[in-house]
Amino acid sequence: MDTLIIATRASDLALWQAYHVKDRIESAFPKIRVELNKITSRGDKILDKPLALIGGKGHFTKELEEEMLAGNAHIAVHSLKDVPTYMPDGLELAAITERADQSDVFLSHTYPSLQDLPKGAVVGTTSLRRRMQLLSIRPDLKVKDLRGNVNTRLRKLAEGQYDAIILAYIGLARLDLLKDIPFVQKLPLSIMIPPMGQAALGIQIVSDNDEVREVVKVLNDEDTFLCSTLERDFIEKIGAGCSAPVAVNVTIDGELVQIKAMIGYPDGSKILEKKIGASRSSSSQLGNLLAKLMLDEGAMKILKEAESMAFKEEMPDRI
Repeated sequence: MDTLIIATRASDLALWQAYHVKDRIESAFPKIRVELNKITSRGDKILDKPLALIGGKGHFTKELEEEMLAGNAHIAVHSLKDVPTYMPDGLELAAITERADQSDVFLSHTYPSLQDLPKGAVVGTTSLRRRMQLLSIRPDLKVKDLRGNVNTRLRKLAEGQYDAIILAYIGLARLDLLKDIPFVQKLPLSIMIPPMGQAALGIQIVSDNDEVREVVKVLNDEDTFLCSTLERDFIEKIGAGCSAPVAVNVTIDGELVQIKAMIGYPDGSKILEKKIGASRSSSSQLGNLLAKLMLDEGAMKILKEAESMAFKEEMPDRI
């Protein structure tokens, strides 16, 4: 093929990701010219409501998928954490790039660290997963919803609307946005378990295009593909939607593959956490197995209760 078209969201971070993939493909295949089809997704347009109230994370991917199915793009580059476990007919997740630093990061203009926040301090985050974990260790804090693109969120922090905010580290690092923030604390995964797929890119293709599938193989990282697949298996089997506070992370240490997950109430008052492992050769069902174990321990009831709590008036700052 002579030309390959990438469908991408038009946000700064999405464009960084798309150009990164473009450079890698052109480096590996000098005869292929890569072009970008830039799209403003519905998730980027509606910035005043939580994702769960506008249909969840699929609103960051739907328009890109439609462009591929219409023949206007060969591949789509997504932040993998935004890709629903359900894949539309005719499309597939053909490659996952090596994941970078998965940490969340604490940012403040006033306080050096999460531990230094005073009682009642206001912390901004869009994520019920972060809300759950934050309030489980600091129930004295006030968590307030934080929407908008990355620059808007940082501006709100600088204006003093929040004492601190928590975002994904990798996006800020890629856009070089950390240098002007006085206090930056990377949160260890033992404190803040990431979501499925954080810090990896998902490369989606049209299923019947074998030529494109061969091209994108150069982007795939086997360890990340394994980890992300197990995380996605867990999310799919447990039935966790955008309204559910869920964290899941798979790690590989030599031949040992481990998966840990946490679900609970958005206010952190009830938490179910579990971790299991297996050898790499026996790891293919770890995500499904962990989900079954947690479902047997009452995960479904917790998820339903968590969803009913998520947008009630006792959490007015969520909307």
